[in-house]
Amino acid sequence: MAQVSVPNNLRCSPKPPVSTDLSLIEEGKASPSEASTITVTTVSPTNAHKIIAELVGTFVIMFVGCASWMIDQRYHITLVGVAVAWGLVLMVMIYTLGHVSGAHFNPAVTFAFAASAKFPWRQVPVYVASQLAGSTLAVLTLAMLFRDQINIGVTVTRYLRPTTHCEAFAWEFILSFILMLTICGVAADSRAINELSGVTVGATMLFDVLIAGSITGASMNPARSIGPALVSGQLHSLWLYILAPTLGTTTASSIYCLVWLPLPEKIDDRNIKE
Repeated sequence: MAQVSVPNNLRCSPKPPVSTDLSLIEEGKASPSEASTITVTTVSPTNAHKIIAELVGTFVIMFVGCASWMIDQRYHITLVGVAVAWGLVLMVMIYTLGHVSGAHFNPAVTFAFAASAKFPWRQVPVYVASQLAGSTLAVLTLAMLFRDQINIGVTVTRYLRPTTHCEAFAWEFILSFILMLTICGVAADSRAINELSGVTVGATMLFDVLIAGSITGASMNPARSIGPALVSGQLHSLWLYILAPTLGTTTASSIYCLVWLPLPEKIDDRNIKE
């Protein structure tokens, strides 16, 4: 390969971005020229921040989503209303807490990211524990709010005949695969339009619940199934709602790694390879 030298006058030397503290200008403490030299320090969230964000986010998602199933028993908001509730609350929590913890809210998603080397394994136990705690607290809260009115058992993910174990497993695997593939494409890939990640992932949750909500409950999330199962004491087929979503998300993350395009190589200031 021939090497082409780039003349000095044709080289690009982008200037670093200048941070300006508008609050100081508005308060009259600094002129615009002085404020342009002020540097803004970005503080990364600590592990405690991330744990709290995962717990609170999972709590809100479970509270709204499971409440929609309970309210449907009395006011008949239909499966469409339930699906919209799940999709919208997930979208809202992604935009609210995504910049703090990454907005996993799902042990299967956390495990899949760790399995594909996109998340540190040492943080997996605390993430999963906070997600399970948020889910259980949300269902306990609903059980107290609807005490003697609506049975908390309606929030449990289950499948009935004629759906078999294999069919239910396949449903949960495929739904979780679709959800995780979407997350990898719009949230984890730096090439994606990340501003729309919440809308896209929320929409995926919406149509997954719309399609399979009446078949398996459309869990896609072990925390979604474990919380109601523990509170209600209905542990039947819980293993399926733990294993199938975890395998589905891990498979999706692994497959996306095969199509994840590498970042373009940086152009050397001195030489450009032909």
